[in-house]
Amino acid sequence: MSASQQVDELIRREGLPPEYQTTVADYIQPLAQRVADWQQALARPLILGLNGAQGTGKSTLALFLQTLLEQEHGLRCARFSLDDLYLTRAEREGLAEGVHPLFVTRGVPGTHDLLLGQQVIDSLVTATADHDTPIPAFDKAGDDRKPKHEWPLFRGPAKVVLIEGWCLGARPERDPIRLAEPVNELEAAEDSDNLWRQHVNDQLHDAYAWFFDQIDRMVMLKAPSMEQVIQWRTLQEHKLAQRSGDAPKKGGEVSRIMDDDQVYRFVMHYERVTRHTLFDLPPRADVVFTVDPSHRIVGQTIKEQLEGDWLR
Repeated sequence: MSASQQVDELIRREGLPPEYQTTVADYIQPLAQRVADWQQALARPLILGLNGAQGTGKSTLALFLQTLLEQEHGLRCARFSLDDLYLTRAEREGLAEGVHPLFVTRGVPGTHDLLLGQQVIDSLVTATADHDTPIPAFDKAGDDRKPKHEWPLFRGPAKVVLIEGWCLGARPERDPIRLAEPVNELEAAEDSDNLWRQHVNDQLHDAYAWFFDQIDRMVMLKAPSMEQVIQWRTLQEHKLAQRSGDAPKKGGEVSRIMDDDQVYRFVMHYERVTRHTLFDLPPRADVVFTVDPSHRIVGQTIKEQLEGDWLR
């Protein structure tokens, strides 16, 4: 099957409108060429970051980019999401008991297993041809990590490791006065002493900065606004509920699908970091795709440079 046939099949399988062909031709194919050039210049596996708030289409872009890199450029591409590195529910419950109750909710920096992520990256770039790397997987409907025997396997070494996530590349807030000022009712009512958001900020300054530092190049899908992100995240939960409702339930399984009020409360957990990243990351990212309220890419900004310096 040719690359164009695979793209057509992906569009059909993902339920995307036929116009997505234009998005592929205008934005994703040129990005694949750019990524291939970046990798060739490095002469080693490229670690590529893809940032985007919930609903911007990160997973879709990552899927098409992976396909084009492999089919058109002969670059084996492994991809995974920060979402799949979430701590188990039991681990988050321990964090909630030991640090702050809000950490029981997945999402913010501090709720990911970055050591697991590092193990995956190290395995992908050093694997021999017959070695399988398990790629972590998280069940959002059950709010827990899937058992390891259900993780997908990537065989052999990767030339491109594509990591996507809503807070990928986020930096800490530097102004303690700004950090102490609540941005929503969740922070005001449930983190009045600033303990939770200070811990999140410290995580971005330390462990997450260390993890993000290995990313060679950064691509961003820029949402129109935080308000749009809330609408998109609600829609995502509706779709998740529909898929979960169609799937058979295991014995004793409890669904953790959220209603609209719960989604709004959930979004407030990551509102601060999302708002900061929407402002802070675009000037640093190598490629920024502008996303409109209909989830369409409608423009791009490309930073030309000799070396990846998006962290600066």
